[in-house]
Amino acid sequence: MQNLTDNVLMMKVKSGDLDKLGLLYERHKRKLFGFFYNLGNNPSVSEDLVQNVFVRILKYRESYSGDGAFAAWMFRMARNVNNDHHKKISKEKISDGIAPEDVMEGSDDGLNETMDQQGDAIRLKRALTFLPDDKREILLLSKYRELKFHEIAQIVGCSEGAAKVRVHRALNDLRKIFLEMEML
Repeated sequence: MQNLTDNVLMMKVKSGDLDKLGLLYERHKRKLFGFFYNLGNNPSVSEDLVQNVFVRILKYRESYSGDGAFAAWMFRMARNVNNDHHKKISKEKISDGIAPEDVMEGSDDGLNETMDQQGDAIRLKRALTFLPDDKREILLLSKYRELKFHEIAQIVGCSEGAAKVRVHRALNDLRKIFLEMEML
């Protein structure tokens, strides 16, 4: 079963072989968790959102056409799940309880070189939290999830060229924030 592509597995799910959804879950749960966590959700919320994505995949399996990459379809759904979650929270005026910058704090022990590398990684994660949500999201899809521009374009609903421009602009903004943080 490991030889089957995601698209083939999803087509089997669509045709009623719901056991194949478990394989897709196992393949993608970490990617989705990282996506949600890096968008500033705490770990337990991220886990819940991963589950919600697969509930929606099951619910909307009939809408899967198999034309594009499964990952693009799945991340588009993940994006919607995240947006719905935050809309619900803002309506209910419930706080996540943990700010993204608090989750991403590092430790101060280790050798100087290791500390510098860790410091840069921590500063980069903190810089990500200062980006607007749309720019952070597109960078996570591009650089952390390593999706191709045409897949990102499908997820965010734009052309491939526009996706490239958005990633480039988000990287420039991240670079500016990172350098400003380095000066402090």
